[in-house]
Amino acid sequence: MALAPGLLGAIVAIAGVFAIGHEFFFAVSFVIAVLALIVGWFAVQSRQWWWFPLPAVIAVVWNPVIPLALTDAVWLPLQYVAAAGFIVAGLVIRVSDDDRQ
Repeated sequence: MALAPGLLGAIVAIAGVFAIGHEFFFAVSFVIAVLALIVGWFAVQSRQWWWFPLPAVIAVVWNPVIPLALTDAVWLPLQYVAAAGFIVAGLVIRVSDDDRQ
């Protein structure tokens, strides 16, 4: 189940609201991107391909290596959208024991 990285991603995204506009936002975006890749891997592993674009988009938008030049007014709602996406993906993506082999 992708619930653990999904909830962690949602917590970091909500906490990242306070880091918007500060130097600490780099670390927040790094953690969000990594957790999105983990959730995406769970989607691939569970063969639920239709959920893969959501964490892939989150990983690209919050990519700290090539950051997007967005204003703080744009980052604020995106943080909440990412948190909601993490929660939904974490609740619906389930990897059974048969899929892991």
